[in-house]
Amino acid sequence: MSAAPEPLPTRIAAGLARLSIALRAGQWRLAEAHGLSATQAQILGLLAARAAEAAPLRPAAVAEQLGITRATASDALAALVRKGLVAKRPDPRDGRAVALALTATGAAMARAAGDAPALLAEAAAVLSPADQAALLRLVVKMIRGLQERGAIAPARICVTCRYFRPHLYDDPAAPHRCDFVGAPFGDAALRVDCAEHAPAAPAAAAAAWRRFDAGPAAPAAPAPAPSPPDAFPSARSDQP
Repeated sequence: MSAAPEPLPTRIAAGLARLSIALRAGQWRLAEAHGLSATQAQILGLLAARAAEAAPLRPAAVAEQLGITRATASDALAALVRKGLVAKRPDPRDGRAVALALTATGAAMARAAGDAPALLAEAAAVLSPADQAALLRLVVKMIRGLQERGAIAPARICVTCRYFRPHLYDDPAAPHRCDFVGAPFGDAALRVDCAEHAPAAPAAAAAAWRRFDAGPAAPAAPAPAPSPPDAFPSARSDQP
């Protein structure tokens, strides 16, 4: 190569941007095939992912989670309500607020138009299990980095949860512990959107992050073996 390559972080960002282009193209194709905009399809997918949770999403939360303006979210939601795909109901937590729910038709449409990430899943599936676990660990780290910079909405990831205990065990296959389920797990089981997520206090979250980021502790160096006793006593000047 005649020219020096760009800095490594720049090349990583360029590669991730290429993946993002593939994902967006897949979202657009699926959305258009079902008469939706890409934003409308994303909203259906988000509501479907949260459908089983006790706390329904509000319009402002949809905008925050998708990184769009409230006006854009409002326009897309209004279109989905007109199409009979989303219903607005009183929020059980506060009757003055509006909660969102998929209709039966909306749930079916979400399944049909929400498979765009499957393209990336198929690409990841060709990686070895070890590479998949390593990639997931790096993705979690990058999500946290974006979250710390305010670039994305707070994500319900393991490393910010009060139940997460990183590198608590010596088992390299399952070094972490989730106190919510009371069981060890490995990097391959890290979650990027966990319904049971409970934000840790800032100091505890920072300590857990440092422990997770540092990786497994290096084994302690063995203590040096004691020097063997002299085979013969040293000569003493007072001996004859």
